[in-house]
Amino acid sequence: MDARLNYFTSPAAGKVLKHFMSAGRALKETPLPAVTQELVALRVSQINGCAACVDMHTKEAAAAGETAVRLNLVAVWREATVFTEAERAALELAEEGTRVADGAGGVSDEVWASATKHYDEEQLTALVVLVSFMNTANRLNIITRQPAGDYRPGQFH
Repeated sequence: MDARLNYFTSPAAGKVLKHFMSAGRALKETPLPAVTQELVALRVSQINGCAACVDMHTKEAAAAGETAVRLNLVAVWREATVFTEAERAALELAEEGTRVADGAGGVSDEVWASATKHYDEEQLTALVVLVSFMNTANRLNIITRQPAGDYRPGQFH
């Protein structure tokens, strides 16, 4: 499959995406645990059906030492026993923050309260920005049909 647009050769994309991707790099430096970041990025991408991002975040998480079992169970995290309570709270917030059109209220008070039990304000800020960032990245890739399968860990760092 060929992408509809090549972001790497477009001057307009180059200007905008340089800044957008710097936000993604800044997220890596936040106090939100790296493994949580990858699990959230993967789950948001699964929900949105972004093949390129699922490819990227599965490989990045594996390269960082995440197990195949946990990666394979992210899509069904509610029924899986391999995630911590903190990770489960982050995944639930990520789902509600991604499926805003499905729930008139957005992220529920219960889900927010659960997240606040496990993450401080800086981590919560990073989590909210990460969910928003991933939703944008997913849409950039889905609209232009960016292909999956060729990503190499660290390719965009």
